Amino acid sequence: MSFARRSRRALFLGQTAAGRFICNCGARHWTCCRNRGVRFCFAAARSARPNSIVTSRLVPESSLSSEGARPDFLKRLRDAATQFALSDGLIWLHLLKTACAALTALGIAMTLELPTPPVAMLTVFVLMQPVTGMVLAKCFYRVLGTAAGAMAAVLFGAIFPQQPELYLAVLTLWTATCTALAVRFRHFRWYAFVLAGYTAVLIGIPVVTHPDALFVAAMTRAAEVTIGILCSAAFSALVFPVRASTALMLGQRQRRGAMLELCADVLASRCDDASFQRRFAGLAGGIAGFEAARTFASYEDPNLRMRSRRLTAIDSEFASLCSRLHVLEQQIERLECAGTNALIADVSPVLRQAAALIDRLHDERRETTDPEPLTALARLAASLAPAPPLSPRAGQASERGASIDEARTMREALRRLIGNVLSYLDAEAGPAPVDRPSRATLPPTRTSAYVVALTFVRNALTVGAASAFWLLTAWPSGEFAVIAAAIVSGLTSAAPRPEKVSMQIALGATAAVALGYVYLCFVYPAIDGFPLLCAVLAPILAGSAWLATRPPVSGYGIGLCVFFVVLAGPENAMRYAPDALLNNGLAAVSALVVAVLMAALAFPLQTPWVVGRIQRDLRREVAFAWTTRLEGADARFHARTHDLSSQLRMLLVPGTRRYDEAWHWLLATLELGQTLLDLRTNLGALVSADPSDRHGWARCVEHAGRRVADLFERPDARRAALAVRAAERALQRVGAQTRRTARGPRQLALERLSGDLYLMRSALLDYDAPFHRHDASHA
Repeated sequence: MSFARRSRRALFLGQTAAGRFICNCGARHWTCCRNRGVRFCFAAARSARPNSIVTSRLVPESSLSSEGARPDFLKRLRDAATQFALSDGLIWLHLLKTACAALTALGIAMTLELPTPPVAMLTVFVLMQPVTGMVLAKCFYRVLGTAAGAMAAVLFGAIFPQQPELYLAVLTLWTATCTALAVRFRHFRWYAFVLAGYTAVLIGIPVVTHPDALFVAAMTRAAEVTIGILCSAAFSALVFPVRASTALMLGQRQRRGAMLELCADVLASRCDDASFQRRFAGLAGGIAGFEAARTFASYEDPNLRMRSRRLTAIDSEFASLCSRLHVLEQQIERLECAGTNALIADVSPVLRQAAALIDRLHDERRETTDPEPLTALARLAASLAPAPPLSPRAGQASERGASIDEARTMREALRRLIGNVLSYLDAEAGPAPVDRPSRATLPPTRTSAYVVALTFVRNALTVGAASAFWLLTAWPSGEFAVIAAAIVSGLTSAAPRPEKVSMQIALGATAAVALGYVYLCFVYPAIDGFPLLCAVLAPILAGSAWLATRPPVSGYGIGLCVFFVVLAGPENAMRYAPDALLNNGLAAVSALVVAVLMAALAFPLQTPWVVGRIQRDLRREVAFAWTTRLEGADARFHARTHDLSSQLRMLLVPGTRRYDEAWHWLLATLELGQTLLDLRTNLGALVSADPSDRHGWARCVEHAGRRVADLFERPDARRAALAVRAAERALQRVGAQTRRTARGPRQLALERLSGDLYLMRSALLDYDAPFHRHDASHA
C-alpha cells in the first residue's frame, strides 16, 4: 500500500462507527468532512509529514460524554450561583430582609397595642438599605431627627395652645428650615434634618386642636419608631449581613488600579482627550463616594473608626493626584497643539520611563507593592528637580528660550505627579494607628446659597399652601394634605430634579389609594390572624422596596409604600371606612400635585441663572484656595470643589453646551487652584525663613496670586492678560533672586516656587481655557 493510501486510511478511520475522533494531537475534534460523511482531524492532517503516518483511534460517544460531564456541570452551576449571589441575589436578599423586618416590627407594635403600629413598619421600610453600614448610619440619624422633631412639636404646642393658625405657621417655617439645612449636608446627615422637619408635622397635625395630647403622641411615636429602628438594625446586622467595610476595601483597590492605569496611559499617550475626560470624570466623581463608604463602614467596624484618619488622608491624596494628573495632561496637550515636536521628542523618553514604572505598579496584584518601581520612581522624580533659570540675556539670545520654559514646565508637572503618586501609595500602604482612636475631621461641604434659599422658599410655599387650604376650607381630610406636603418636601429636598421625584411619588400615592381601597374592602375582611396579614402585606412591601432600589423609578416605590401604610395600614382596631380612605387619599395626592407644580414652575433648579450662580461659586473656590488658612487647605479645597461640581453634573445633561462649559470650568479651577495652594505653601516657607522678603520679590508673587483669584471672580480677557503679565513679572523677579542665592536649601525652595509660577503661566496662556472665552457679562 502506498504512503498516500496509508495516510488517508489512518485519517479517515472510523467510517462505520459513531463517535468523537481523537487523534495523536491530543484534541477532541468534531469537524465533519461532509462530502465523505466522516469525522476528520484537520489539525493532524496539517501537521502530518510525508514520511510519517498519522495514527488515530475512535472512542465511543457514551464514554466521552460521561468523562468530565458531571464536574463541568457542577462548575457551571457553581459559577452561575456565584454570579447570581453577587448581582440579583443581593437584591432578593435585601427585599427578603426588608419584608421580614417590617412585618416583625408590625407584630411587635401590635402586641404592645401601640396606637399606630404601621409607623413601625414604615420606619423599617425607610431605614432598610442593601448594606449594613448604611442601615446603622441611617438608624443613628433617625434617632436624632425623631428626637428633634418630637421636641419641636411639643415645644410649639406649648407656645401656641389653641392657636392653630400660629401653630401651622411655625410648623411650616420649621419644616422649610430643616429641609433647607438638609441640602447643606451629604449622605445620611441630611436625613436627620429632613426627619426633624416632617416628624414635627406628623406628631403635631393630628392633635393640633388637642394640645393636651401632644406629649402622649410624641412618646408613642418615639416608641413606634424605636421598634422600627431596632428591627432594621437587627435584621441588617445579624441576617446575612453585607458589610460596607468589604465594599470599601474592594472599591479602594479598584480605584487605585484605575488611577494608576490612567496615569500610565496619559504618560504613554495611549489615551485620547475624550477617553481621558470620561475616565477622569469617573474617578473625580468617585471621591465623594469613597468618603460616603468610609462613613458608612465606620458604623459597623470599630477598627475602621480607628483608621479613619488614614482613610481620610488616602482620599485627600487621591483628590490631589487627580489635580496633578489633569495639570500634566493639559501640559502635554498644549505642547501637541503648539507643534513643538522637538521638545516633545526630548521629553518623551522621560514620560515613557515613568509610564513603564507606573504600569509595573498597576500590574502588581498583591496587597504589598513591589518596592523596586517605587524606588525607581523616586529616583526619576529626583532627576527632574528644577535647575537654576538662565539669565535674562542668555534666555533672550537663545532661539529656544520658549522651548526651555516649556520643558521646565513639563518636567515640573511630571515631577509633582510622580511625587503625588508616591504620596498616595505611601498613604494607602501606611500602618494603621495604634494609639487611642481619634475622630478624623469630616471634609467640609459646599452647597450654593442660592440652592439653599430656593429649597427653603419652595418647601415653605408648598407646606404653607396646604396648611392655608386646610384652614380656609375646614376639610376634615386637610391634615393629610399638610402631612403629604411635608413628607414630599423633605424627601425631595436633595433630589437634582425634585419635580420628577415628586411626580413619581404622586403616581405611587395614587396607586396606594387604589390598592388601599382593594385591601380595605376585600382583603382585610377576608383574612384572619397575623400570618395571613403578613402574607398579604409582603408583596406590597417587597415590591415597593424593589422599586425604591432603582434610582430612575425610586419615587414610585416610596409613594406606594409610604402612603399605603399611612392611609390603609393595618391597626389593632381596624376601621373599615372606604369613604375616609378616598377623602384622605384625595387630599394627599392633591398636596403632591401642588408640590410638583411648585418644583416645576415656580422654582426649578435647572434655570440658567441658578446654574450660573453655582458655576460662579465653583470659580470662587480659586479665591478660597488663595485666602484660606494653609493647614488642611488641600483637603478643604478639593472637598468643596467636588461638591459643587457634583451639583452641576446632577443638574445638567451630559453633552449639552452648559454641561461642557461647567466641565471646563471645573478643570480650570482644579488646575489653578492646586497651583495657588502649592505657590502659597512654598512662598510661606521662604518668607517665614526670611521676613525681609515680604517687601521684595514676594510681593510680586502675591500680586500674581491675587490677579488669578480676581480673574476667576470676574473672568474676561483683560483680567486674563493682567494675570499673565503678573505671573511673568513674578517669574522674572523670582528667577533673579534664585540666581543671586547660593546653592543650598533656599535656592531649591526658590526653584520650586519658580516651578509653581511656570505652571501658573502655562495654564493662563492656554487659549482653550474658559476664561478666554467668557467676559464679565457671562460670568
